[in-house]
Amino acid sequence: MVPRYARPEMTAIWEPESKFRIWFEIEAHATDALAELGVVPESAAKAIWEKGAFEVERIDAIEAEVKHDVIAFLTNVAEHVGEDARFMHQGMTSSDVLDTCLSVQLVRATDILLKKMDALLAALETRAQEHKYTATIGRSHGIHAEPTTFGLKLAQAYAEFSRGRERLVEARREIATCAVSGAVGTFANIDPRVEAHVAEKMGLEIEPVSTQVIPRDRHAAYFAMLAVIASSIERLATEIRHLQRTEVLEAEEYFAPGQKGSSAMPHKRNPILTENLTGLARIVRSYALPAMENVALWHERDISHSSVERYIGPDATITLDFALHRLTGVIEKLLVYPERMQKNLDRMGGLVHSQRVLLALTQAGISREDAYRIVQRNAMKVWESDGELSLLELLKADSDVSAKISDDDLADKFNLDYHFKHVDTIFARVFDT
Repeated sequence: MVPRYARPEMTAIWEPESKFRIWFEIEAHATDALAELGVVPESAAKAIWEKGAFEVERIDAIEAEVKHDVIAFLTNVAEHVGEDARFMHQGMTSSDVLDTCLSVQLVRATDILLKKMDALLAALETRAQEHKYTATIGRSHGIHAEPTTFGLKLAQAYAEFSRGRERLVEARREIATCAVSGAVGTFANIDPRVEAHVAEKMGLEIEPVSTQVIPRDRHAAYFAMLAVIASSIERLATEIRHLQRTEVLEAEEYFAPGQKGSSAMPHKRNPILTENLTGLARIVRSYALPAMENVALWHERDISHSSVERYIGPDATITLDFALHRLTGVIEKLLVYPERMQKNLDRMGGLVHSQRVLLALTQAGISREDAYRIVQRNAMKVWESDGELSLLELLKADSDVSAKISDDDLADKFNLDYHFKHVDTIFARVFDT
């Protein structure tokens, strides 16, 4: 975890104090259940809640000697609870605590991510509605294609992040399982009702079949979903970066008073936030593969997954949380230049309307092959003139065209509004309005 890209609410989930607090609650709830079943004295369960405490520094010191984090934790708690601490961890194994804790942490982290997704979606909807009919050029292969609106660009991003949110909800459901099933998951030394009790108290579902661990396919799916969301962040960030290029400059990141873009060139206004988001997306995506490699553990369990998850659990959620927050700010403050969009639309002499002319010629009785050839030979003249020539005027002067389409009808094919007649339909699909 890099503090530069971390926000306090998410970071707190992964702090040692929070982790050990969850461990304590798991152990205490399990002891409560054991007391209800008559396995341990009720007084012992009560004493654990009343006297139970721990110190991170003390746990670290004990672990340095015993080389086992859960034993170090239990030893430290026992120093506070006293004799009744012998009833803690009855029939349990370390992974019952570790895996259930990780589930709790990932659930809590996901709840924060969902809030950040909601904030981003709200920002996207606001800006999409603002620019619903702001005309701009659509590009394929980076080349001018046909007109669209900037609102539609943002509506597409809204729809994509909406899908991401739905997947994140499912990922939360799948990761929210509890295992308190003993050394190899058989419940030989602990009643399944203890697991059910702990699951209810910790806001989880029971794991149907655990070995010594919760199956890591759940975690693989979870981190893969974070990677998909990160990819959506990069897609939108890349769009903004392209739109901010000097020769395009249709939109750009907000540039604050006093902000500096370059140590050498005072004129620079660089897309540093979206470039940063592109890099952060790469980091989050990189955690999906090791999560998948964690699935294949030896027999009922080995420890090869543990070191991986100590990294990817905190880092992936903290980084994605920061990225979502940053992207929301970029969208909220994004500078949009409709005049430049219109200028870019117009700069290629009407080439963006070529398909309408092609279709009109086919409707007038010309084969598609011949219609394509007629339009293309005129379009290439405009292309090679870098937009100095007008496609409309060249087509008017082309006898193959004028023989089939009047000048007025031809001019109508260059009406920009034609391309936006279904914008309302698309918005209704996306925003349910």
